[in-house]
Parts: sequence; structure tokens; C-alpha cells
Amino acid sequence: MALGISAVGTAVLAVTAYAAQQQSPPIARYTMDAGTTSGFGAMGGGLNGAMAMLTGRGGGAAHELILRLGSTRPAAGAPKADHFMPAGAGLGKSVPLVTPVAGKPGTSREGGPMGELPKARLYIFWGCGEHAPKGQPLVIDFSKLAKGQVPPGLYAQSLNLPGDWTVLPSASTTYGDWPNGKDAKAVPGNASLRGVHRIAASYSPEINFTLDRDFMPALQTQSQAMPSGAYSLSWKPVADATGYYAWGISAKLTDQSGKGGEVQEMVWWSSSATQQFGGALSDWMSPAAVSQLIAAKTVMPPSQTSCTVPAEVRQMGGDMTMANLSAYGPQNDFAFPPRPADAKIAWKPEWIARVRFRSTTMLALGMPGMDEMMAGTPSANPAAPPQSAKPKCKGLAGIAKRAAGLCE
Repeated sequence: MALGISAVGTAVLAVTAYAAQQQSPPIARYTMDAGTTSGFGAMGGGLNGAMAMLTGRGGGAAHELILRLGSTRPAAGAPKADHFMPAGAGLGKSVPLVTPVAGKPGTSREGGPMGELPKARLYIFWGCGEHAPKGQPLVIDFSKLAKGQVPPGLYAQSLNLPGDWTVLPSASTTYGDWPNGKDAKAVPGNASLRGVHRIAASYSPEINFTLDRDFMPALQTQSQAMPSGAYSLSWKPVADATGYYAWGISAKLTDQSGKGGEVQEMVWWSSSATQQFGGALSDWMSPAAVSQLIAAKTVMPPSQTSCTVPAEVRQMGGDMTMANLSAYGPQNDFAFPPRPADAKIAWKPEWIARVRFRSTTMLALGMPGMDEMMAGTPSANPAAPPQSAKPKCKGLAGIAKRAAGLCE
């Protein structure tokens, strides 16, 4: 796995778990990823989010849903698909799963261009502790990387995760997803997923399943600057969490006035005790995958509720480090016909479906958490966070500018 790429992108995982146990693939595969987002992330990111919280223009947690349907069948006419939701979801009778049009930008989350590389150096740290151990940071000079000069240690061991698969347009005869260019309505803050779900499409068998669980609770964090220069990071346990993973990023710009400028230096930190960054770790993950990564000391166990960010991260990156904490959650799997109890019996499902959960929060290390900042401040509309006027973050430079509050 290329460290510089996987650290900022969503991993593209092959469909291996089911294929290895089937004589033939299912006609349709469906994934539903449900997330709870809190902190700066719930407000669109950046410093505008903090001001919105403090002035009562929003608060609490936001919810996200990512729906993807892939089928081996061609569509009968124009492709059409809908996910019919329980009434508690607050999204109307259904949401449309739109098939991307060739040559137009889509929302499939499949791997794409990274954008222009920043003319900067990236200093990478990993592990919890007051001070970084010897051998850190790993330094990446993007100007040299663009010329093919790869520094030693850039490539980390790839993550072979059990039971993880995804739905991609490139691996489907017909594909549809939501949100999309035709429908991208916000999921209400009080939405519930409990109940019957039905997916009907012109290119897939009808999919039906019932969910008995809901969005995970929001993460509640605390962070303080320590005398050594390190940051303490702690959080309250989240119900149903299978493991935790944190990362942080800071940036120094050529224009230090805060009005803009090019990225000059970036610092990236991960809570992993091993040299593993981003990729699948920034996505939803199955409990089996999380369990494997806990054993490898890449993911923190659900019993852990604190991590110290090394002083060197602050020394090299400055006083503004934006951090993200993820609590991986449970997973529900469905299929028709169901998998036989006897593994010797051939299993040929018409469709398989998976629902994954997670909770994430974004905070500024050393600053009060959003729950503390909002103490006693009423929310005007927690279900509909305000829209930011900032430009969209693009490529690797965008990751750093997001940390500085210059884009979203």
C-alpha cells in the first residue's frame, strides 16, 4: 500500500470474502454504510464550524449514509433503483440510487485522481506516547516523489482484511449509489434506521432486510496540551464500538497570516503502533477486520479510552493540529437465500447485503471539545447543519488546507 496515497484516500478493496466461498457470485451486492459525525466534522469542518457551534447555529451530531448497489444484470431500459426507507429515517418514501453517466463526475467513492501534489514536505509520526521513538518522523518530499524518488519506508505492509468487500462501478454490469447529483439531501440528526428496508431496481432482484440497530452514539472527547508539549486525547466509551483509531494533521503555509498561501510543511500523525496509515482505516470496517488490526496493534481496542499525541507532532506542526477519532462499529449481513448452516452445501445467493456502522469526530487538539464549547448554548436546528461557503478541498494539498480551515 502506498503510504502517501492510502493516507488520504478511501481504500479500494476487492470482493474476496464471498467469492472464496461461492461457486458463483450473487446477482446483486448491496452496501449501506451508516455514520455518526460530531465535532467540527458535523459542521462541515474548519474554523467556521466552531463559530457556528458557539453562536448557536448548529450543534450535536450529524448522520451520514452511503448506499451502493452493484449487479451483474444490465438494466431493462434506463437504469432505475430506489431504497425504500423506514419512516423514522426522515428521508421520504425512498431515495434514488443513481447510475453515474460516463464522462461525468460521480459519487461512487472509487479511486480517482489525487490532484496536484503540494510542493511541501510531509513528516509522518505514529503511535501513542509523550515522545516519538527513534526513527520518526518518516519524511516525504513531494517534489522528489513526483520525480520518482521514493524514500525508504514509504510503503507500509498492505492490509489484508477478513470479510471486507465493496461495490464498485468497475466491478458491476450496472451500478447505482446515493447520495448523488440528483438527490443529496441531508440525513436528519434524529433519523432512525430501525425497521424494514427494501431496494427495488430494474437491474437487480428485490432486496429486503430488517435492521434492529441504529446509528451509533456520538463520540465525546477531551484534549489538553501537556507541559512536555504533547497533547492528551481521551474519550468516553461508545456503545457497540469494536475499536478506535485516531489521526491528526497540521500544516504550515507560505502565508502565515491565515489568509491563504501554499502548503509548505505538513505533519501527519496516527495512533497506530505500527506504520499503517489511512486507506481502509479511514473507512468503515468489519468487526473481523478490526479484531485483526487490534491484534496487530494498528487499531486501539474498545477498552482503550485515551492516547497521547507525541510532543514532536506539535513542535513540527505548530499549535493547530486537527484530529479525527473513529469508533468502528457493528455490522449486519443479509442474503437470499440465507447461507446454509452446513458449509458443504453449495450456496448460490441471489443477493447479499451488508450494513456497517461507525462514529467519528473531528477536533482541534489542545482545545475544548464541542460538547464543552456548547454547554448551555441552545441549538437552532441540530438536524440541519449550516452550509459552508468555503471551496472544496482537492488532492493532498487539500488535506492540509482543510486542517488550516481554508477549505472543506
